[in-house]
Amino acid sequence: MTDLAAQVTSLKEQGNAALAQEKYTEAADLYTQAIALDPTNHVLYSNRSAAYAKAGKHMQALQDAEKTVSLKPDWPKGYSRKGSALVYVGQFDEAIKTYEDGLKLDPTNKQLLEGLQHAKNEIQNDPLTAFLAQPDFQVILADLRANPKNLGMHIGDPRVQTALGVILGIHSSSPENMDIDPPSSKPEPKPEPKVEKMDTSPPKDLSEAQREKELGNAAYKKKEFETALVHYNKAVELEPQEITYLNNIAAVYFEQKEYEKCIEQCKKAVEIGRENRADFKLIAKSFARAGNAYKRLGDWNNAKFFFEKSMLEHRTPESKTLLSEAEKMIKELEKKAYIDPVKAEAEKELGNDLFKKGNYADAIKHYSEAILRNPDEPRYYSNRAACYTKLAAFDLGLKDCDKCLELDPKFIKGWIRKGKILQGMQQPGKASAAYQKAIDLDSSNAEALEGYRACAVAVNSNPEEVRKRAMNDPEIQSILRDPAMRIILEQMQSDPRALQDHLKNPEIASKIQKLLESGLIAIH
Repeated sequence: MTDLAAQVTSLKEQGNAALAQEKYTEAADLYTQAIALDPTNHVLYSNRSAAYAKAGKHMQALQDAEKTVSLKPDWPKGYSRKGSALVYVGQFDEAIKTYEDGLKLDPTNKQLLEGLQHAKNEIQNDPLTAFLAQPDFQVILADLRANPKNLGMHIGDPRVQTALGVILGIHSSSPENMDIDPPSSKPEPKPEPKVEKMDTSPPKDLSEAQREKELGNAAYKKKEFETALVHYNKAVELEPQEITYLNNIAAVYFEQKEYEKCIEQCKKAVEIGRENRADFKLIAKSFARAGNAYKRLGDWNNAKFFFEKSMLEHRTPESKTLLSEAEKMIKELEKKAYIDPVKAEAEKELGNDLFKKGNYADAIKHYSEAILRNPDEPRYYSNRAACYTKLAAFDLGLKDCDKCLELDPKFIKGWIRKGKILQGMQQPGKASAAYQKAIDLDSSNAEALEGYRACAVAVNSNPEEVRKRAMNDPEIQSILRDPAMRIILEQMQSDPRALQDHLKNPEIASKIQKLLESGLIAIH
């Protein structure tokens, strides 16, 4: 494996690890670095598409998925990535076509089959798509396109009014509170033409059921839950096909922390709702409430299942948030369950063996696995940093050193390794500061002393090169442009004792330290 290929592999592995740890932005950045080195690698675009999708950046996910398919048109996974991204941006028809194109390559592919079904469900559950797909409504739309003035003739059609309502986001009466649902809307039957005046008053039993529901709502608001249950159950007796009353009973059980009863009631509500073609939004609410009950029980897998069911019925920002929370908790629990210090140590030993053999790319895999198994052990980050240094991936090695030292600021080897990486990055001033930290911890450490001396020689050997390199640093430029710092530097030249007074100011001390590290100034 060439050095370039090894760097790409290591960046991809780091991206995969960041993705598994839900560090989506970091994962995307790592894949971007790998793509810069190997812009024709379709897997990198696919992985970055996944990272963007997890981060909610669905247009970027779609662009990467399209790039994946263009680079590798015979790879089914690319079509799965593209189909998923298209669903999230609402292009359901295009998503279906994409999944079908993928299935031509692999007819039994589980991801493609499930994605295709999901896209079809989204179309069925999207109100606007459903209305626009009706043949009769298509005829009306065709007439309106040809003769826009005919709108007045069609505006009385309930289907046209409903479609406009969906387009404009107009909804009927809202719930009186977040837990109590309104009655489900049912289409009014068309009256038979009669000469005499019709009696349009609601049936007696429906009126009584509504009154019981209102009494239940009043009791619910007062937190008189047992009384509310009596009224809601009476409403169910009077009108057993109405999902609203069942949902309200589930809401009471939820408030009473009777979560098992709440779940049972929600399942019953879904069953009754489906039998009577209830509003899909009410069915979605039943699923969501069951998911929340499972959440309270700590059963995150079932919570996720019911939140997904709710999303299939009616996608809302709230349901999406609930689903994301469940997915995050499941991953967090899986991550905690994955931690095993004994297995981590075994992976570290495998990494050490490969490192000794010069197989740094594979050693990184084992050190990364050790980190996943025990993320609080600084030695694993230090060892992986050593591999990155061998592969000249200094930026990744430096990041691992910083993490190592964050976990254990007294880890001498971490400071020495950081010094070596900074030397490799041609930053002797910063490297000498890292070595100095190691010397502060162990004044007799030969490796730290040698590194510090080498940096001192490098800093002083070519002053012009040092000045040129320092002046390319934006932070150095900012310090030197500061009028107050220029005065302080002039004072230091004429009166070295003034330095002690200035170092008492933390902000000034930090800037002076930066200039010292750059090699632009020296204190004798």
